[in-house]
Amino acid sequence: MRRREFFIFLGSTATWPLAARAQSSDRLRRVALLMGFPEGDAEGRACASALQRRLEELGWQDGRNIKIETRWARGDPGKARTFAKELVAMAPDVIVPNSNMVTTVLRHETRTIPIVFVFVGDPVGSGFVASLAKPGANLTGFALFEPAIGGKWLQVLAEIAPDIKHVAFLMHRETPANVNMLNAAEAAAPALGVKLSPFGIQTPLEIERAITEFASTSNGGLVVAPNAHALENRDTIIGLAAHYRLPAVYGFRSFATSGGLVSYGTSPIDQFRQGASYVDLILKGAKAADLPVQFPTKYELVVNHKTARALGLKVSEAFLQRADEVIE
Repeated sequence: MRRREFFIFLGSTATWPLAARAQSSDRLRRVALLMGFPEGDAEGRACASALQRRLEELGWQDGRNIKIETRWARGDPGKARTFAKELVAMAPDVIVPNSNMVTTVLRHETRTIPIVFVFVGDPVGSGFVASLAKPGANLTGFALFEPAIGGKWLQVLAEIAPDIKHVAFLMHRETPANVNMLNAAEAAAPALGVKLSPFGIQTPLEIERAITEFASTSNGGLVVAPNAHALENRDTIIGLAAHYRLPAVYGFRSFATSGGLVSYGTSPIDQFRQGASYVDLILKGAKAADLPVQFPTKYELVVNHKTARALGLKVSEAFLQRADEVIE
């Protein structure tokens, strides 16, 4: 659905029956957040705060007419399952998960409580919704990337490090969105003159083995597909890329701000603010099944120029000017 159609859709909610929208205001509503981030993660905290601030703008204040319960799964499926059961037992009015992993866990715990996911990839292929336009069950939300983004990451890497001839694609093989991203990257690779090698990662040991094995390749670089395991091991991946002097592109801005070379992806803050808009509609009587899944309308290019210089890369002025943010 295009942006213009989306706003027309939101505007049409004004015509919904008043009985459906004007729910009792004296009942304290519960909104649950199941975050894939570690609890102390700065970006995760900023995302949770962005959702809360947007809800306040829409008239929902924590402790007055809503109660927000937040749990931090730290990329751990076991913790996610424990917290999902705990949150579902509270019978909240809506739950917001922020990754494919925690959304998958929640989907197995409840088929009735509305779920507004953010920060997920390929919601149809992942089995979260029947279709983007008509989700059809108790889940809807905001997808993090178009599947074709895999080819764009490869292009960004080739632009910032044009000598690269061989690229390791680090991914979680059980995440359908990562598989689709790999397919898009494989389709783009021949035109860019690079060889692509996929590596499945999940544990810190697997990550270290994959990058260490690949590091013996000359003119090599990395594409790190976004998933909960990569996010949990962000510092390890960035450290290994620096140690072996491997230019790398990431889907999450937090990798670039933490020392990674370059990221290309949507704003996580925007995703959570958009998620709050759907939470608001559901609290006012909308059904998740009727709210179409949205894709990003803008991607951000973040370049860590300090890291580029450490790798000996001379980034073109045109590339820097195109960036939304340059970290010096």
